[in-house]
Amino acid sequence: MIDIQKIREDFPILHQNINGKPLVYFDNAATSQKPKVVIDAISAYYNTINSNIHRGVHTLSQKATDAYELSRQKIQHFINAQHSHEVIFTRGTTESINLVAAGFAQLLKKGDEVIISYLEHHSNIVPWQLACEKSGAMLKVIPINEKGELLMDVFEKLLSETTKIVAVNHISNSLGTINPIAEIIEKAHQFGAAVLIDGAQATPHLKVNVQELDCDFYCSSAHKMCGPTGVGFLYGKTEWLEKLPPYQGGGEMIATVTFEKTTYATLPHKFEAGTPNIEGGIVFATAIDYLNSIGLENIAAYEQELLRYGTEKLSQIEGIKFYGTAQHKTSVIAFNIGNIHPYDIGTIIDKLGIAVRTGHHCTQPIMDFYKIPGTIRASFAFYNTKEEIDLLIEALKKATIMLS
Repeated sequence: MIDIQKIREDFPILHQNINGKPLVYFDNAATSQKPKVVIDAISAYYNTINSNIHRGVHTLSQKATDAYELSRQKIQHFINAQHSHEVIFTRGTTESINLVAAGFAQLLKKGDEVIISYLEHHSNIVPWQLACEKSGAMLKVIPINEKGELLMDVFEKLLSETTKIVAVNHISNSLGTINPIAEIIEKAHQFGAAVLIDGAQATPHLKVNVQELDCDFYCSSAHKMCGPTGVGFLYGKTEWLEKLPPYQGGGEMIATVTFEKTTYATLPHKFEAGTPNIEGGIVFATAIDYLNSIGLENIAAYEQELLRYGTEKLSQIEGIKFYGTAQHKTSVIAFNIGNIHPYDIGTIIDKLGIAVRTGHHCTQPIMDFYKIPGTIRASFAFYNTKEEIDLLIEALKKATIMLS
């Protein structure tokens, strides 16, 4: 069981007023808030061991290096990767996907096919478009139904011997749909295709086991997981990471450099050119420790409770229409009210202290599918409460009256 009031005491930002009203933060799908232990760890790094890593023989460099590599191991265990060298530090999910897509752009050829889905964030669409443009490969898309669920029968028909990689998200950021990725991975592997999973919306809510899933790539971002911005990870099976060419050139990712030829470092350093976000990488481990202390199973159960409560309460608002009503979903509710533009509602309820996201949520194809300009998205985290949902309902009712 989660002691919600005790947990809320861990988050300093939650205890403030916005426009004279208590803050209600329901934009967790965009970024999570940070517990004090994470904030303190950032300060502690700069106060005690700030130094560059992997290069220095002096004590501070050794301490920073050890802490950085310990964090890599924490991520390894968090997702149950087989080896720590299969965990690549990146700037986040977007860079992780771009790293893989840029590598595949050099492996793909005309006649090859890449499959993504209608539910993807732009960061899992555009990199594959670029890879296909560069290589001559074809991009195919798994369609969805009105509930926001992937049409798996169509996916099976899209697969063929020419499918080289399937790239889909674990959970939709704009609808909350939890995709059947185990089935997707299994079916793609039957045709010899690699599979990349965008886990940005999954790792804060669900326990992920990459070996059990048997995915070839999995990626996420620390800032969705109570950690700092500007750091994330890419998991890749050793054989795939060895096959892909380097994404960037520079220091750290080399073994030897001459003007005639460069040889590359072993994994994971082959993909980690330059000075990384050392503080972010180290503090990522602190955020993982914090989530583990609460328990992903406890987080998932409580957030499902918030999802049920929020859906029930919102259903009572006249004129509301929900988008994304999949049978399996996480704590995201996307909706509109009547013909009122979502931006107008978002602006008014902000004056009442309520933070939600409005717009297309970097998923324009989904909005085109529903023939709408955007939605209001309320996304809940384990530090939110039912009382906050009640405040959202009151604010929405006031906004609706004002805008009708």
